[in-house]
Amino acid sequence: MFTGIVEEVGQIMGADPASPLRSLTIAANVVLEDAHLGDSIAVNGACLTITDFDSGSFSVGVVPETVRRTNLGSLTPGDGVNLERPLLPTSRLGGHFVQGHVDGTGRVASVAPERTAVNVRIEADPSILRYVVEKGFIAIDGASLTVTAVDAGGFGVSLIPYTQMNTASGLRNPGAIVNLEVDILAKYLEKLVIH
Repeated sequence: MFTGIVEEVGQIMGADPASPLRSLTIAANVVLEDAHLGDSIAVNGACLTITDFDSGSFSVGVVPETVRRTNLGSLTPGDGVNLERPLLPTSRLGGHFVQGHVDGTGRVASVAPERTAVNVRIEADPSILRYVVEKGFIAIDGASLTVTAVDAGGFGVSLIPYTQMNTASGLRNPGAIVNLEVDILAKYLEKLVIH
């Protein structure tokens, strides 16, 4: 379980699509402070397992299902990724409950500066949009954000300066593919009401 509060931006050092698990090696510092083999870590919002690490980098494997549902299969050396360690029982919950189970991807349709904020519109599939509500939460590349507007084709979020400076840059690039995880409460509520 995560909060969607990005701890640091790591950098892809290597991506091996030929390995049985698409292996990613990521340069990082903060998230390695208390790392152990087998620990979970959110990489662009996807919960992955640390398979190897040293003082300045770690490796994870990415199964085919994760490659299909996320933007992780398109990462190349030099790309930045949002990183977050899982919650501890004593942690503050500064964002929202994020499982690290990406529901699918969206496409950055537009980016519009407004004073110090940046307003971003994301186009997404109806299967995701059904769970997105104005002023609700959504995790985009692992960052917990508040939805500012929603319609039949997509939704909007607004990035404060801190988020602009402390997350990977996908949300600031029109055409970028971003990982989306909707609020788990919406999915459970639907299941209880419909079934």
